[in-house]
Amino acid sequence: MGLFQKAVETYDAHRDYVGREIEGHQVLVPVSHILARPEIEITLERDGSFSSARLWDKSENKIFIPATERSAGRTGIKPFPHPLCDYVSFLAPYDKNKHTSYVNQLTAWTESPHSHPMLAPILAYVKGGTILSDLAAAGILTLDAGGKPAREKALVCWRVHGIGTPRDGCWQQPSLAQAFQDWYASLQPEDGDSLCMITGAHVAPAKQHPKGIIPINGNAKLISANDQSGFTFRGRFTEDSQAATVSYIASQKAHNALRWVAAEQGARVVFGGRTFLCWNPQGVRVCHAAGPFGSPDSVTTRPSSYRAELKKTLEGYRSQLPEGSGVVVAAFDAATTGRLSLTYYNELDGSDYLQRLYHWDNTCCWFGKGGQVYSPPLWQIVNCAFGTQMTVKGQTRLKTDDRIMGQLMQRLISCRVDRAHMPLDVMKALFHRASTPQAWESSVWQVILSTACAVIQKYRYDVYKEECEMSVNPEHLDRSYQFGRLLAVLEAAERATYARDETREPNAIRLMTMYCRLPMKTAVQIDQQLHQAYFPRLARNNPGLEQWYKNLIGEIFSQIQTLAEEQRGSKSLEQMLNQPLGETYLLGYYLMRKELRSKKNNNEMQDEEEI
Repeated sequence: MGLFQKAVETYDAHRDYVGREIEGHQVLVPVSHILARPEIEITLERDGSFSSARLWDKSENKIFIPATERSAGRTGIKPFPHPLCDYVSFLAPYDKNKHTSYVNQLTAWTESPHSHPMLAPILAYVKGGTILSDLAAAGILTLDAGGKPAREKALVCWRVHGIGTPRDGCWQQPSLAQAFQDWYASLQPEDGDSLCMITGAHVAPAKQHPKGIIPINGNAKLISANDQSGFTFRGRFTEDSQAATVSYIASQKAHNALRWVAAEQGARVVFGGRTFLCWNPQGVRVCHAAGPFGSPDSVTTRPSSYRAELKKTLEGYRSQLPEGSGVVVAAFDAATTGRLSLTYYNELDGSDYLQRLYHWDNTCCWFGKGGQVYSPPLWQIVNCAFGTQMTVKGQTRLKTDDRIMGQLMQRLISCRVDRAHMPLDVMKALFHRASTPQAWESSVWQVILSTACAVIQKYRYDVYKEECEMSVNPEHLDRSYQFGRLLAVLEAAERATYARDETREPNAIRLMTMYCRLPMKTAVQIDQQLHQAYFPRLARNNPGLEQWYKNLIGEIFSQIQTLAEEQRGSKSLEQMLNQPLGETYLLGYYLMRKELRSKKNNNEMQDEEEI
């Protein structure tokens, strides 16, 4: 019940917002009310006579209307009426059963000690039976030959001139909302109290629970036990109340608070049909577990500067959180249209939560476009690891199946929030994709490669506690890393002979997949091609650069052979040299390539040769 307890806590902490309309935000719905979008607004005079009507604009916000437990969860089979605002089919007398049930219920409320001045005019008008002719005359509805409206399910809301002026809408009257709450509470049986498993109090239990918490799963419920003939109880209980009892008030508060939180863009993100909520019950804005931790405006190409900015961001967020503030992270998905499941849940101290996001972005980062250091978004990791390449409106990008996206996003959010290891299968998928550049558009492969390096670095830190090095290390005692350096040099040497407008991929890129499987054999093949076709061309144009590349290639070959001899064990030297490469070769390749490009841009290669 942790989720519902935190939801009730959220509702109580924001009681001043209940029923208040705030521009750009959804209203926090009062207890015993539901959120709805009307289609027709009817304005009445104080005596109940018709004044005007208009169609409700789709751009206008939803409003809250009174609802009973049964009307909030009504179906076509059991059409229980709402107490005040309802469909035309309930307000017009052509459907006798619906109309009578609506009038009887509104009459009972109007004649009770908890009445309100707005009720009598509305009741008098509905009893008059002229609603269809009035709406037809106003051009709001069209009627068929039998006098029935074309839109029977058009929801009607009310205004009454002279009551609550200038805000005379029924949803704009706090006193009306309170009057309905008091009247509905008076209808509850006095001897039906039971233990509420959320608050611990003995109060009236909820018989039905609200739906529509998550916008994309509008009809799905978190709590439901209305199937008396199926397998709802799985043989464990004879009645639904034996499994759990939640009070009516707690259920209303919890569901209304969750709906309110889920409507806020900063608190809700959706991936693959799965909704992820992240919020502070006291209303302090926190960064989302699925979003970036650092500031999007901060651009740096130096790892040290990037980590310094992250530290500043951490301290900034901490200063905004009051002592003892917590953060709730929850994920929801609907397996069916009627059942909403909580697929992930966690409560953390606010400071601890921020520290975990900081730790992730500090250890899962790499160079991106333009050399900017960043932590790849979780959705980008999923797309690069499992997405399909496609072209949309002339742009090539990666798209992941919704089911896979939702599941993988939850796994990665869990790893980030729970400080778990980077999943091995995600790292391996990126490793293999980054090793097949010919399978992707060049721009797509660059993103895959950068993302793979960030994830590999994160995985190596999590599992082996390796420090995050983001500059090339020629003395690294890892044969895969050194083979990666060698591949970058072989690529750069061939590119050095290209004309300025030449864009074809060098042999090092075209043979990268084979290089990953048989590194030494493929490296020798690429080196021979360099000596036969490219070094002679380079010698004519820049002999110093040709010799520099030859020396560097020879040096790395020597390092690799030394490492292979030291680590071969019972294997032959040839077997060790051609053993498939591990994921760290991508780190060596990327960093060496970055350094070579930097040297080229700064014209340092010739200087090193002279030294």
